[in-house]
Amino acid sequence: MDERHWLCRLHLREHNAHWDYFAGMSHEAIERFCLDAITGHRPTWPLGKRAAGTREEQDSPKRTAYSSYHFDDGFAVFEEAAEAAQARRRSRLTKAQLDALAVLNLEENATLHEIKARYKELVKRFHPDANGGNRGTEERLRQVIKAYGHLRATGFA
Repeated sequence: MDERHWLCRLHLREHNAHWDYFAGMSHEAIERFCLDAITGHRPTWPLGKRAAGTREEQDSPKRTAYSSYHFDDGFAVFEEAAEAAQARRRSRLTKAQLDALAVLNLEENATLHEIKARYKELVKRFHPDANGGNRGTEERLRQVIKAYGHLRATGFA
């Protein structure tokens, strides 16, 4: 490809008509090239293949190049760490968090999903539009919104 040929227009057309990039390649090699072209011929890995392994996996003889990689998921982004973080978070609830859970009629071991579901349910129940314009439930609605807002602000929900 580094070699240059200076051709007239007539011979250039003839050369281009007969030039084939895939000449001499098998059908499978052409298919592989086309699939690799999707990612720009850069290597890719299936999700989870480069994830950190357990200590047993790191010490095993089948250890891969990426099995020694480890990180601390302090913000509980992934499922396993999320469960541990919820257990840590539940052990030290403040009085205001307990009061907010009481307003939502939830136990102190309520999950994030339960808190959100109860909030949505109570907002729909106490909203004036859901009660035919009756404004008698507005104060209860304010309490629910304030309680949920406090739980969110403290990182509980």
